[in-house]
Amino acid sequence: MTGLIPYDMFDNFFGDRWMQSRNISRDVFKIDVKDTEKSYIVEAELPGISKDQVDLSVDDKMLSITVISREEKDEENENYIHRERRTSSMSRKVRLQSANMNDVTAKLDNGILTVTVPKYDETAKASKIEIQ
Repeated sequence: MTGLIPYDMFDNFFGDRWMQSRNISRDVFKIDVKDTEKSYIVEAELPGISKDQVDLSVDDKMLSITVISREEKDEENENYIHRERRTSSMSRKVRLQSANMNDVTAKLDNGILTVTVPKYDETAKASKIEIQ
């Protein structure tokens, strides 16, 4: 039996070939964060995702983007032998220093979610205190 590799389920489970079925590009979405003078702009690639599948939240300078995707095939023929449904959830969090989380705006266009987070005006916070 030279040249034949015996099938060993235990070795295959922990071997490198099991991980090849995973793909990081399918497991998380990619984001870019731009720091402009007056705001942060966060862009997330969400192809095939509608706005009702996206949840945006802010908490203590942290912007969270969560996507819940459900895939289900509706078939009129009820005599199916096999039927599958897929649900996936992905989430990314970004900490934004000096962010004004009260005035965040978001837009989803052609698979790109653009979130604009204005910055606090740091110069407006500083004030001189006179001593009496």
